[in-house]
Amino acid sequence: MREQIVRAVAGIMVLLSVLLAFNVNIQWLWLSVFVGINLLQSSFTRFCPLEKILDKFGVPTDKNKC
Repeated sequence: MREQIVRAVAGIMVLLSVLLAFNVNIQWLWLSVFVGINLLQSSFTRFCPLEKILDKFGVPTDKNKC
């Protein structure tokens, strides 16, 4: 469940960034850059800030991964 939440939030942030860049200001694309860099670094370091936030909210970890 946690992995689905992380992917959903990342997708929402990218889509929101594109929508805001199109309708408000092109500088909103930096949000997509930040999300992409964060996803890339988390693939190497296994550290994701959103997972720490989910810990505080008590979202259970994915124990039955394939």
